[in-house]
Amino acid sequence: MSGVKQASLKRLALVVGAVALMLAVLPFVKGALVLRMHEGDALHLSDIVLRMAMQGQVPHLDFMTPIGILAVWPIAFFAKLGLGLGHAFFAAQALVAALLLGPVLWVARSRFPGRFALLYAVYVMLLCLTLVHAEAKVLTSVSMHYNRWAWALAYVALPLAIMQPLGRSRPLLEGALIGLALAGLVLIKVTYFVALLPAILVGLVMRRAWGSLFAGVIAGLLVAAFVTLAYGADFWLAYMRDLLAVATSETRSQPGLSFQENATAPPYLLGSLAALGLVVLLRQSGRLTEGLAMLLLLPGVIYITYQNWGNDPQWLVLAGVMAFALRPSDERKNALGWPLGGALAICGVVLLSLASPSAFNLLHSPIAAFKAKPHGELPMVRKRSVDDDLLVEPDRLIGVRLAIRGDTPGQPYEAYAEMAKAKPEPDEEDEDKKDDEPVLLNGEELPSCEVNSGHYAVFDLMAKDLTEAGYAGQSILVGDLFTSLWLFGDFRPVEGAAPWYYSGTPGVAAADRIVLLQCAFARDRRNAMIKALAKEGWQLEEERRTETYILLRPIKGQPSSDG
Repeated sequence: MSGVKQASLKRLALVVGAVALMLAVLPFVKGALVLRMHEGDALHLSDIVLRMAMQGQVPHLDFMTPIGILAVWPIAFFAKLGLGLGHAFFAAQALVAALLLGPVLWVARSRFPGRFALLYAVYVMLLCLTLVHAEAKVLTSVSMHYNRWAWALAYVALPLAIMQPLGRSRPLLEGALIGLALAGLVLIKVTYFVALLPAILVGLVMRRAWGSLFAGVIAGLLVAAFVTLAYGADFWLAYMRDLLAVATSETRSQPGLSFQENATAPPYLLGSLAALGLVVLLRQSGRLTEGLAMLLLLPGVIYITYQNWGNDPQWLVLAGVMAFALRPSDERKNALGWPLGGALAICGVVLLSLASPSAFNLLHSPIAAFKAKPHGELPMVRKRSVDDDLLVEPDRLIGVRLAIRGDTPGQPYEAYAEMAKAKPEPDEEDEDKKDDEPVLLNGEELPSCEVNSGHYAVFDLMAKDLTEAGYAGQSILVGDLFTSLWLFGDFRPVEGAAPWYYSGTPGVAAADRIVLLQCAFARDRRNAMIKALAKEGWQLEEERRTETYILLRPIKGQPSSDG
């Protein structure tokens, strides 16, 4: 690739830096983070951030989460310095972009020619700084920000490992960047590391980039050593335990479509075919290393997409830009007589076109958030007065909407309940297959009801009632999807609890009381908690009951015989 002209570093740095600066500054000028969707995810993130910033807790050691510490530490760092949750999120995104700007410019100039270097670099900055998780929904969200950050790191590591440099090689520097990026993936979301590692190793080995491989291993080991020195060896064991808990969870082993559907369903099939075409054309062009690495990469990126809620294939832009960058410089043709340069360009056009709705949304999101007019939004969390910069529309924050079955005993459509149950056995991958199975609490079946909106109102009313009843200052675990009661009153965060519940009984041993909502945030999670408590031998002694919740005291007994 030495005959391809490299992009001007000065021009690249000026343009990419200007775009990044604009995207980083706009939210600060706005003055607040106004959410338009995924408030539950934001509550989950706030719980983790404030546990770290206010209580000094460490993920995995002090509470259960499959998300790596690096996904939240930058936000918690700025929150601990005194910034509100909204501004802490803005500052964290700006910090991530600033740290990656240098590596991104290096990758852009050393691997991609001209305008493709610019496209690549700008897109990675978008992944760092946008205010939406992806897809094509033009609504502000902090949900799954760590997926974007992880993709940004992947966009650094993959070209360095797979593609030959355009100019002089710097194997030790590039290896260190690959190692640091992979270490970052382990500490953000380990799925990315596992899925991308085979393609990265094959790329390095087939290019005989032994210096890069050595430097990458050393850089990764140094990061691992630093984390171990900071948090102890138990940190890694606790991290693995949390990952296994989620992997074996019946409620969230996968957040969306199946792996096969992410490759062959109508929205994804053309992208998969274009990627396979890219593999074939690369090998026909004589780029055997890049072709094999891309072949190994495809199942990895599809697996990442399968594991991410929304199933948005963020790998398409990188594959499209690589298709253009790896075109042969001569007029060679394949056995069918196709000009390989033109065929690769067509692959690139297809891949970039498929990625364009999500890519344009990433660009548009910070601008749309800046231009949005206020509509009386309210703070989502009021644990600290400074957190009034994280806002939600009142109707979504305190407007309580319940989803209630109308065919339960005593309801008008009770006669139709048996007919509704007369259906084929649900598919094994159906997350809701056990939703209708009755789960008894001390012999009582709880209502078939869920809270669809108004999380703040539910927690606020419960916190006020518990405080008036004399339970202030206690560690009270909410047996549901969210366990964030401590953010809404004078309560202690439950040690070992899961801010987003998946399975098991995390935090129960440290809880003074357990609260079960009559109308759950997620009925499958509440039911999973009740079953797990029974399986592990916990007895639940009722102490208080209102129209909205049941307060229980957990008493450790003998595990059930089937456990």
